[in-house]
Amino acid sequence: MASSANSNTTDEYQNILMMRHGDRIDKINPLWLDTASRPWDPPLVQDGLVRAFQTGQRIRSQIQFPIHRVFVSPFIRCVQTASEVIAALSAVDLNPHATSSKDVISMDKSKLKVSIEFGLSEMLNSMAIMPEVAPKDGKFDFKISDLEAMFPEGMVDHDVDPVYKEMPEWGETVEECTERFLGLVKTLADKYPSENLLLVTHGEGVRTTFATYKKVDTYDVEYCACAELRRKVSSQDGSTKAGGFEVMTSLGEVGIKYHSLTTTADK
Repeated sequence: MASSANSNTTDEYQNILMMRHGDRIDKINPLWLDTASRPWDPPLVQDGLVRAFQTGQRIRSQIQFPIHRVFVSPFIRCVQTASEVIAALSAVDLNPHATSSKDVISMDKSKLKVSIEFGLSEMLNSMAIMPEVAPKDGKFDFKISDLEAMFPEGMVDHDVDPVYKEMPEWGETVEECTERFLGLVKTLADKYPSENLLLVTHGEGVRTTFATYKKVDTYDVEYCACAELRRKVSSQDGSTKAGGFEVMTSLGEVGIKYHSLTTTADK
């Protein structure tokens, strides 16, 4: 982080990356749903794992700040995505020809910590999850210990107190979902003002966050697309004050398509 200050005040920038998961199996092979025991929770296909790892490589090579902490939606496609990204970010002597975490021989486990956050979940309504696919009893039944075991060993922070202690209520409106994502971004940022965060979530989370802070109409978010936010954080005499978020483009805007106020932009 860059800082500038007089003797009593320090100004730094906090960075937040909001990332969509990789390619999910039910969109590639719709027949998967016919035999799936958890049809509301599709995993990634191999191409999705590769895309997630390559996105992690791109983040590592292009951004000018470290990622200190990763928060992840409990849906398995997000957990798998985050695991690949973490492997790319934490790899020691990363092989430029590596295509997935299986190619990573060793990781620096001191680089970052990861936690599951229910508030990053998919939009919980029939627009995002078809009624015939959603669990009939309304229980998504995520086994957090099993999901945490999918992350690299030693990198889960078990001391984190999640913002959302349980899943959001089924049947939320788009507006309620937007409030959830925007509120969560600010809450997590305020909770860790000296750390840069990666939030691995769903298309709606990236869409609404990018649209709000870019002040545009976002109409498409591709797999593993990232919205990059930054804000100034000032510390003075033990107190911290944060400014508003702005959208940054050190990763470009690859995979996010939007209408600006006057033109249509395909990025």
